[in-house]
Amino acid sequence: MTSEMLDKRMQENLQIISKLRLLDDDLMNLVFDKNIEATELLLNIILQRTDLKVLEAVAQREYKNSMAGGRSITIDIYAKDSDEKIYDVEVQRADRGADFHRARFHSSMIDTRMLKEKQDFKNIHDSYVIFITENDVIGTGLSLYHIDRTIKETGEDFVDGSHIIYVNGSYKNDSDPIGKLMHDFRCTNPEDMFYSLLAKQVKYFKETEGGRKDMCKAVEELAEKRADERAMEEKKHIASRMLEDDELSIEKIAKYVGLPVNEIEQLVESK
Repeated sequence: MTSEMLDKRMQENLQIISKLRLLDDDLMNLVFDKNIEATELLLNIILQRTDLKVLEAVAQREYKNSMAGGRSITIDIYAKDSDEKIYDVEVQRADRGADFHRARFHSSMIDTRMLKEKQDFKNIHDSYVIFITENDVIGTGLSLYHIDRTIKETGEDFVDGSHIIYVNGSYKNDSDPIGKLMHDFRCTNPEDMFYSLLAKQVKYFKETEGGRKDMCKAVEELAEKRADERAMEEKKHIASRMLEDDELSIEKIAKYVGLPVNEIEQLVESK
């Protein structure tokens, strides 16, 4: 690639970076990855606390499903506090990405990793699955939606330690900590942000040489990932059409489209 082409790609990447917000995975992952202080601020605001102490914060932690062919998940921000409680923070711009069943699945995947063999079930720690959504997916205009199990007949809490919270990313109220936080998540300019800790991190990744280098790498990796995902979807589409031909075996279809046999088998099951 010529220097002129490299310069052009760099300028394109910098334009993309200038428009990124904390609601975008690329920027959010870099800001919160291994950043105890920023993650602590985020969770204390959402949980309306001041005393929560984060011990670990990791972006893009993968939870593999041990069941053959089972779906795995990648957590946007994984955190653990001083009481061993686990937090899964997901940022979703598309409403379909914040489906209620997805929250349930994330919660169950986290639970399966909490206990070791023969540990008592009472030893399982509380878990929080937190969805920060660009739109108000529940639709009543509130800043927060807490989902906890209850005993329907009595109305009492069913205290199993499992919690799901939806944060309305479109909520606007500059006198409310949640409103300020969501304002900052929507900001493209760190100078306009309320929370100086978040503004400092966003400024670093958008305006310093080292930060921009990391951001450019993340942007290019995301572009490659999306291209791979589109190619995979196209292969699956072609395979689905080929399955309509009874004369073609699963093995032949797998060979022709370049997919593993188990992927074709899953397509058959879904049909």
